[in-house]
Amino acid sequence: MGTRTIIPFGPQHPVLPEPIHIDLVVEDEKVVEAVPSIGFIHRGLERLVEKKDYIEYVYVAERICGICSFIHGQTYCQGVEEIMKIEVPTRAKYLRTIWGELSRIHSHLLWLGLMADAFGFESLFMHSWRVREQVLDLIEATTGGRVIFGSCKVGGTRRDIPAEQMSWLLAQLETVEKEMQLIVDVFMNDNSVKHRLCGVGVISKEDAISLGAVGPTLRGSGVADDMRLLKYAAFGNLDFQPISKTDGDSYSRCAVRCAELFQSVDLIRQAAAKMPEGEIAVKVTGNPDGEFFSRVEQPRGEVVYYIKGNGTKNLTRFRARTPTFANVPPLVKMLAGCELADVPVLVLTIDPCISCTER
Repeated sequence: MGTRTIIPFGPQHPVLPEPIHIDLVVEDEKVVEAVPSIGFIHRGLERLVEKKDYIEYVYVAERICGICSFIHGQTYCQGVEEIMKIEVPTRAKYLRTIWGELSRIHSHLLWLGLMADAFGFESLFMHSWRVREQVLDLIEATTGGRVIFGSCKVGGTRRDIPAEQMSWLLAQLETVEKEMQLIVDVFMNDNSVKHRLCGVGVISKEDAISLGAVGPTLRGSGVADDMRLLKYAAFGNLDFQPISKTDGDSYSRCAVRCAELFQSVDLIRQAAAKMPEGEIAVKVTGNPDGEFFSRVEQPRGEVVYYIKGNGTKNLTRFRARTPTFANVPPLVKMLAGCELADVPVLVLTIDPCISCTER
């Protein structure tokens, strides 16, 4: 056994955009153990339910994470609507689906850029974020926001997408799709990318399941599990099957996200074609009295909300289990035995959001 050294990694690091701290136990250049430490940006979300009523709390939920903000708001609204037996208009369900998938596209493009940056492919990083800006332009045109949409509310949506704007959106998506294909071709076929990702950070199907992995981290190990199969929002009326890869390495997790970019475009087209006319929201009266577990597929994986009300305007309990929190144990497993130089890449392959993790 060589001499063991503990190297503190994060919370500030040149190639790590998230404030996670990991103590790396290394022998020479080999990591033998990783001990994560989280808690730098805890915000006390459960305490806030005592100060914000359940309608206002939508804005808090959306700000759990900037990148997944819309789907956080959607998960919260769906939970409250189930407790209050609110029937959301069908058109609103389709609008939520469209904005949710646009959110997934911009999140995956952001991740691709950060991954390229982590292994030093700066031009690929710039191109990924350039295309992401085009997607943010579509989101801004339809919701008024670029990162925090503010378009989801209890009972439906605050905004609609008129027919003319929908036609424009679909036309713009064709251009975005072509741009994404050029980027994905590099990620999937470039030798320098493959050198850094193939065979690195392998996690078996059995380990992914037993350690509770979710999202692309789970699907990259051959488990075709996706909360969209629960048919929330409009997914029950759309043709959808989860994308999975079997190798369980960093390349597989990257491949899942690349394929999901085009799947999301397809889902938006399906939703636009099937979306009926009608109202986008119903009037909400009364207060939530009961409890519900709301489960939705974030870009990073399954998010679970536990919401409990007692008939007053303020919730009594609010708990969120976010995908990054679920993916930390698989990350620790990946890091044990890897090369020190691969640590930033492996941390990024779970697409960490520490803002989500520390509620």
